[in-house]
Amino acid sequence: MSAALPLPDSRSVEVVVPVYNEEAALPRAVEELTDHLARLPWSWRVTIADNASTDATPLVAHRLAHEHEHVRVVSMPEKGRGRALKRVWSESDAEVLVYLDVDLSTDLNALLPLVAPLLSGHSDVAIGSRLSRGSRVTRGPKRELISRGYNVLLHGTLRTRFSDAQCGFKAVRRDVAQALLPLVEDDSWFFDTELLVLAERAGLRIHEVPVDWDDDPDSRVDLTRTILDDLAGIHRLAWALLTGRLPLDDVRRQLGRGRREGRTGSQLVYFAGIGVASTAAYAVLFLLLRQLWPAQTANVVALLLTAVANTAANRRLTFDVRGAGVVKHQLQGLLVFGLGLAFTSGSLVALDAATSAPHPVVEVVVLTAANLLVTVLRFSAMKWWIFRRGREVAAA
Repeated sequence: MSAALPLPDSRSVEVVVPVYNEEAALPRAVEELTDHLARLPWSWRVTIADNASTDATPLVAHRLAHEHEHVRVVSMPEKGRGRALKRVWSESDAEVLVYLDVDLSTDLNALLPLVAPLLSGHSDVAIGSRLSRGSRVTRGPKRELISRGYNVLLHGTLRTRFSDAQCGFKAVRRDVAQALLPLVEDDSWFFDTELLVLAERAGLRIHEVPVDWDDDPDSRVDLTRTILDDLAGIHRLAWALLTGRLPLDDVRRQLGRGRREGRTGSQLVYFAGIGVASTAAYAVLFLLLRQLWPAQTANVVALLLTAVANTAANRRLTFDVRGAGVVKHQLQGLLVFGLGLAFTSGSLVALDAATSAPHPVVEVVVLTAANLLVTVLRFSAMKWWIFRRGREVAAA
């Protein structure tokens, strides 16, 4: 491993190029990259991160480091792009940390708009996006379909907002990397996705840069293996987020960020899904308890149990609330539940008072309208009263 080259000032950038058996592509990449960086207004260095290459890549890398003043080599005994980035980024003294693929599929003209928002303090993480408006991408239909399908999957399962998780062109501020890297478990291709999801969940600002991208026909990526690993990574990360195992509140406090505000649209989707599940659970519980108790008793117990479960699920999934306040939230949830029950019951009483023998269809219409209003009121109460972010931040 070559010693870290000193950087002359704090306005510095370190560009990491992870390589595995890239003896042919590496010289051109380093020549073009150093030539481009020399025209930009920062101090910089390039680090070639060799991932246990078995060809002449290490020799080529050290020769390039000898020829170029601001190029160094870090050698690792094990493969893994994520492992290489963790190692170099964790040890770096640069203000902004970048990585890009050795094939230079991304036009280097996107490097300035990638790094500038991080140096200015505007953003915390920056990514090149092949799926943003303004991007120009040349690649086959198979890879295009896989890329778009993967990002749709992320949006649906992990509620991500960034458009392109796997573009090999990313940058992060050093303080952000130091806070997030200890939480990133993956050492391979899922590293990118995991880092971005954690950054987004920690309330950090992710800047997207449309890029011009020409796919490398000589890519060494095993698509089948990568897809399977990514699916396993999504499952692991989703479970970690669901169970609250990741200390993202600590990251927010460390970086001076408030609790991340959720989008109302995605919250409504989760709220509706939990509502459907609660209704189904209520029906099952009522039928089971009805074998033991009268209808009114079974109804109250089933409603109470599902109301508690509903509040807990919305707390964790819909509004992303962790930590203290569980009992308080449950009491508030039961109060809202009681008010809703009183409102629906009152609507039937009012109907009976207005009509001596209301038709069952009329009763259903009245109850449906009442329940719709109660549902809106319950969501509003949860969002702006029970799980209001400002109070959670103040309590922290």
